[in-house]
Amino acid sequence: MPSKTEIILGIDPGTVVLGYGLIKIENRKPALIEMGVLKLSTYKDANVRLQLIYNKVSELHRVFKPTMFAIEAPFFGKNVQSMLKLGRAQGVAIASAMQAGISATEYSPKKIKQSITGNGNATKEQVWKMLQQILTFKDEPEFLDATDAVAVALCHYYQTSTVLGDTAKYSGWDSFIKENANRIKKK
Repeated sequence: MPSKTEIILGIDPGTVVLGYGLIKIENRKPALIEMGVLKLSTYKDANVRLQLIYNKVSELHRVFKPTMFAIEAPFFGKNVQSMLKLGRAQGVAIASAMQAGISATEYSPKKIKQSITGNGNATKEQVWKMLQQILTFKDEPEFLDATDAVAVALCHYYQTSTVLGDTAKYSGWDSFIKENANRIKKK
């Protein structure tokens, strides 16, 4: 049976900085394709920002043709206005995915951090460092929103790995380590 290749687009929504990350899954191995940010702080009109978000996410769909789409769910804070703005940014990104024919999956910030680092309370820097180990990249992003978006995509892979054909069963730690030697950090 030939290996299926999937491309996952992850989005860290924001109305000032929106992060995006794309990973490719081939032979059950994730690899970084691209990560970046859309800076929106120079645009004062909220509707212009939303249009730019829609355009950027649509462009990512056209260029990379992702087969899956994942987005970070809004963090429930105390500032209602910030929540509304973030929800709009998230909704526009989801609408773009739906327009491209891809359903969207949401993950809470805690779930994403837990999937990547094993700690739901990890810092953005800890997530970035773990992603560097898992995906073997050296780049230090200008904005951690980009690595947060990659974390969303990788979290989606981990949560749906059986969908992607990852049905490996391990008889114990020895068999897990043998199959995942690239994930072991040597000191």
